[in-house]
Amino acid sequence: MGQYVIAGGSRGIGRAMSEKLLAEGHSVTILSREMTDPLDGAEHLQYDFSLDAALPNGGLEGPLDGIAYCPGSIDLAPIHRVTAEAVRQSFELNCVGAIRFIQACLPGLKATEQANASIVLFSTIAAARGLAMHTAIAASKGALEAVARTLAAELAPKIRVNCIAPALTETDLSARFFSTDAKREAMNAMYPLGRTGTAADIAEAATMLLLPTSGWITGQTLGVDGGMSRVQK
Repeated sequence: MGQYVIAGGSRGIGRAMSEKLLAEGHSVTILSREMTDPLDGAEHLQYDFSLDAALPNGGLEGPLDGIAYCPGSIDLAPIHRVTAEAVRQSFELNCVGAIRFIQACLPGLKATEQANASIVLFSTIAAARGLAMHTAIAASKGALEAVARTLAAELAPKIRVNCIAPALTETDLSARFFSTDAKREAMNAMYPLGRTGTAADIAEAATMLLLPTSGWITGQTLGVDGGMSRVQK
């Protein structure tokens, strides 16, 4: 069984990934800003990726078989209201935070006894498909996809690097989009598969990329989006 570190693993997609890995017998270390609802069986380390502080050493030394960076934001605003500070904050959390996390885990990833370790990052459908009011988040996640491809080349063959690009997924972060039945129905109608995503939908694909069974996949961005990025119904 493997050793995995999930940044942002206490809620949403990260928690669903952590639960799936634990259920399959793997060891999981979770880094999260809040520790109010710890997951049984996982090691929890408190850390806020929005702050420029040193990451905790414990639990990251390895050997590590895979890591995932799940912290993120949904920053929506029309261009005339987008501030430079909002763009910087989005970039710091979504891209710089991921880079710092990878740097902290790199020695442990290189020490794996597997044929290769795995890094999974999270982008968004808005990085590839133009969506109104997504300036800050599309910019930061588009940069993260470029980082993933760069590192896939730089760290091969010992470490694989891939991205998941979800569309709207029902989590605490997106709760405002599902606050009424009318809003939920309107969102569901936008997708070829007739519904928005769940944390379990995204975790299934992300865990697949994290585990050794996907050992010949690297440098990819996998759309898990109910068909929105490629299909028009």
